Amino acid sequence: MKTDEKIVLCGGAGLVGQNLVARLLARGCTRLVVLDKHEANTAILRRIQPQITVETVDLAEPGDWQRHIEDADVVVMLQAQIGGIDYQEFVRNNLTATERVLKAMGAAARMPYLVHISSSVVESVANDFYTNTKKAQEEMVLSSGVPCPVLRPTLMFGWFDRKHLGWLSRFMRKVPVFPIPGHGRYMRQPLYVGDFCDIIISCIERRVPGGVFNISGHEKIDYIDIIRAIKRATRAGALIVNIPYSLFYSLLWVWGLFDRNPPFTTQQLAALIAKDEFEVIDWPGIFGVRATPFQQAVDETFNHPRYSQVVLEF
Repeated sequence: MKTDEKIVLCGGAGLVGQNLVARLLARGCTRLVVLDKHEANTAILRRIQPQITVETVDLAEPGDWQRHIEDADVVVMLQAQIGGIDYQEFVRNNLTATERVLKAMGAAARMPYLVHISSSVVESVANDFYTNTKKAQEEMVLSSGVPCPVLRPTLMFGWFDRKHLGWLSRFMRKVPVFPIPGHGRYMRQPLYVGDFCDIIISCIERRVPGGVFNISGHEKIDYIDIIRAIKRATRAGALIVNIPYSLFYSLLWVWGLFDRNPPFTTQQLAALIAKDEFEVIDWPGIFGVRATPFQQAVDETFNHPRYSQVVLEF
């Protein structure tokens, strides 16, 4: 890998970005730039990785941040609004910001190499703010004419997980009873973010020219078994209890009345039971990346001596 290349991570202070920075630094990369508007999470990144350039900027607005894109060797497009109840936030962060980044790339004297992070939800039956804007975002990138690999990961977990498994683990440590909606047998294909970051790095190293790749977890695991794996890894004492789906939905709905950015929404609950099953390709063979077994990945996530205690904000 060319360790002196300038690599810009758009939206790089979130789950994938923080993991990607850690792994790029471990490979000796010296010119990393992260552009992200989340002040608390950019502050965390500056604290734990002080040797890189971190700018707190809104990519949906034009600004001085564009200079980083214009002289970059590599751009990784990570910015995404994942949760929330305000549709316009999804539009700004998933669509407007993408349009701005693509425009900045077009103004560069030499087009940077682009890796675009899409999502498996573009093939989902779900109908929600995240799914619909991620579909439109991917279409925007593909129609831009910029040759790039488009990676569609499934549900991810790992170090710095502020939502999903990370939030569930913290909630489990705080409560005596952990509720499961319905029977809990909702098949998931969780993807270890460490493996996904290695795929991104492989794209950069090999300059993968293009294509759309469905990056699904290789193990199919029911939601309730994911919760049990988290309990084992964290040694939490909460009792796992199944409650009726309708009651679980009502509790989330009431929560949403008092929390503008709840960690889990009724839309996400509907997506949980949507019965999606995503294509499993041979990404270990395509990208030369080993797939980490699920239980091993869960143990690494919650028991790493340096990163497992770092918690990002929503």
